[in-house]
Amino acid sequence: MTIDMEQFKVTFVEESLEGLEIMESVLLELQPGETNGEAIDDIFRAAHSIKGGSATFGLENIANFTHVVETLLDEVRNEERELTTEAIGLFLSSVDCIREMLSADQSDEPLDQSHIDEVKAGLDKLLGTAATESTDTTNELVATSEANVEGWTIYFKPMPQMLQTGNDVVRMFRELDSLGKIDVVVDTKALPALVDMDPEESYLSWNITITGNIEKSKVVEVFEWVDDDCELEINPILSDSKAQSKIDGAIIKIAEDVDERRIDSDRREKNDRRNSNDRRKAATPETSSIRVGIDKVDDLINMVGELVIIQSMLGQLGEDFDMSRVERLKDGLGELERNTRELQESVMRIRMLPISFAFNRFPRMVHDLSAKLNKKIELTMSGEQTELDKTVMEKIGDPLVHLVRNSIDHGIESPEVRKAAGKPETGTVNLNAYHQGGNIIIEIKDDGAGLNIEKILSKAVERGLVNADEEISEEKIYDLLFQAGFSTADVVSDVSGRGVGMDVVKRNIQSLGGSVDVKSVRGEGSTFTIRLPLTLAILDGQLVRVGKNTYIVPLISIVESILVNQKNVSNIAGTAELYQLRSEYLPIIRLYETFNIEPDNRTLDNGLLVIVEGDGKKGGLLVDELLGQQQVVIKSLETNFRKVEGVSGATILGDGTVALIADVAGIVRLASVGSGASHGQGVAA
Repeated sequence: MTIDMEQFKVTFVEESLEGLEIMESVLLELQPGETNGEAIDDIFRAAHSIKGGSATFGLENIANFTHVVETLLDEVRNEERELTTEAIGLFLSSVDCIREMLSADQSDEPLDQSHIDEVKAGLDKLLGTAATESTDTTNELVATSEANVEGWTIYFKPMPQMLQTGNDVVRMFRELDSLGKIDVVVDTKALPALVDMDPEESYLSWNITITGNIEKSKVVEVFEWVDDDCELEINPILSDSKAQSKIDGAIIKIAEDVDERRIDSDRREKNDRRNSNDRRKAATPETSSIRVGIDKVDDLINMVGELVIIQSMLGQLGEDFDMSRVERLKDGLGELERNTRELQESVMRIRMLPISFAFNRFPRMVHDLSAKLNKKIELTMSGEQTELDKTVMEKIGDPLVHLVRNSIDHGIESPEVRKAAGKPETGTVNLNAYHQGGNIIIEIKDDGAGLNIEKILSKAVERGLVNADEEISEEKIYDLLFQAGFSTADVVSDVSGRGVGMDVVKRNIQSLGGSVDVKSVRGEGSTFTIRLPLTLAILDGQLVRVGKNTYIVPLISIVESILVNQKNVSNIAGTAELYQLRSEYLPIIRLYETFNIEPDNRTLDNGLLVIVEGDGKKGGLLVDELLGQQQVVIKSLETNFRKVEGVSGATILGDGTVALIADVAGIVRLASVGSGASHGQGVAA
C-alpha cells in the first residue's frame, strides 16, 4: 500500500513553524558567555525535529541547512564552543532562512537564495571546515568496507512514552522482515511486576540482526517516525572477519572519544522532552488551522447533548398535541433558547485565541531594530492570555507592527539623550491587552520623548492640512498623524520617515470596527490605545425602522438617541441640515434619502435622531422607530450581492426577514459629500 505523504506534510510544516518560534523566543533570552544549558537543549530539540522531518519529506535543502545549525548547537550544549553574540545572531538569521524555505515550499515561490547562501557561509565559517580525525577514519572505513556488508545489527529501545504516539513496534519488525531475514532477541530486564505495569508504557528493548544485501538507508527509514522517541544503534555486519575486526575496533575508539558523550546527551534530551511540552504548546504559528483546547470541545459536546435532549422532548410534545401541554411547550422553547445561546457562545470560543499569537513576533523585531538604531530598548508584555477572534488577530498584526516600530524609532531616544535627560539609558516599550465590555483594548506604550505638538502643527500647516491661525484641540492634532503621507521625521530611513503606515494603521483598525486613540506627555512618553470588537462574526446592534425596512446600527457606534427639537435645527445654504446638540453642531442624515426608500414621516419635528460616530466624525441618523437591541450574525453582502456604500453586511432576523447592517463611517462619509437622494442605491431590505 502506497502512503500519500502529502497528507502529513501540512502537520509537519505547522510543527516546524512551532519549533522555529521556540528557537527564536529562546535565542532572544540567551546571554553570551553563559552556559544556558536547558535553553540550548530546547533549541537543539527543535532544530533536530525540523531536520528529521525535512529529510522524511524530501526537503533536502532544509535538512542540509538545519544539519549545520544542529551541529553548532550540539557543540555549544556540550560546552565545546562558547556562545557568542555573533553565534546568537547567526542562529536567529538561520531561523529566518528555515522559515523562508518552508514558506517557499508551501507557496511554490522562488527563494532568496543569496540570503540563504550568505547565512550558510557564516555558519560554515563559524563551524570550521576541517574534518576531525575520527570522522575521516569513519568515512574511510565505511568506504572500504561497503562491499563487505552482509547485514546489520540493530539495538532498539523505545522511550517509555513512545507507544502513546500511535507507533507500533510489531509493524516496524514486519517492515524489517520484508527487507531481509531477521533474528530478534528481546531484553525483558526492565519489565516491572504485573501490578506495577502501565499498559501504555514500553519496558522492552530488542537486539535485532538483519541479513541480506540491504542499504542502511532502508533500515533507517523504518525507524524514521520514532527517531526522537527511542535509543537506536545500527552497525554493519561484514563478511571479511579482518575488516569486521578493524571496523569494530574503530567504532569502539570513536565511541569512547565522541559518541558516548553524545549518546548520553541524547538520552538527557529525550528524558527532558516531557518538561518542554509547555514551551512547545506556547509556540504560535500563523496558519489556517486552529488548535482548540479539549475543555472547549467538551463544552461544545455537552451543549449538543443538551440540544438533543430538548429536541427529543419537543418531539414527544408534538405527538397528539393538545392545549394542556402548552406550558410544557413554553418551558421547552425557553430551554431551547438558552441552550442555543450557550452553544453559540461555545462555538465562538473555539475561534478565540490568546493575543500572545500576535505579540510573539515583537521580541525579535525589537531586538533587531534596537541593534540597528543603536538604542537600548526593553520590551515588556502583559495580558498575553487575553483572547480575541482569530480573524481579528490576523488583521491587527500589521497595524501593531507599525505602531511598535514608530515607538522604537520616533519615541525612544538614544542612550546619550536619555542619560542627559535624567532617564535610564534603556527605554521601555510595553504591550498590554485586556477586555473591556465587549471589546479588547490593546495598548502600545513607551517612555520616550513623547509627541511634539508644535512640530506636528508646523508640518500640518506646511502641507495645508490646517490654517496657521486655526485653533485646534490636542485630540485633533494627534489625528493628523494618521493622515496619508504625514511624517515628522527629519531624516527618511528604511525604518520610518516616509509617512507610509499610520494612515494604513487607522484604516485597517476601522475596517475591523475599531478605533485608535493617542495620548502623549512631552518628555515622558506616548500611549496608543486600540479598541477592537472581540469577534467579527457577531455584532451587538440596535434595530431601527425606516418606513417598512429594518436596519441594524452597531451599538459601538451609537452615542445616544434623542427626540428632535425643531428649535435646534439649522439650515446651511438651503441644503445641509445641522442639529445643535449641546456645544456641537451635527449633520442630520435622513436614512430614507440615503437608501432611497419611503419613510413614515419626512418632517423633523419630534422625529428620532440616533447620534452616531464613525471615522472620527459624528452625525444624527433620522429614523422612524427604535425597535430594540440584539446580537446578530453578520453575513457578507459583497460576497452574496455586491459592495454597497453605507452598508457593511446583512443578517437574518428571527422572523426570517433580511436586515441590512449600517456602515456608520460610510453613511457619515456619504453625508459629508452631500449624499441626499442622489446617493440612494436602492438597497431596501
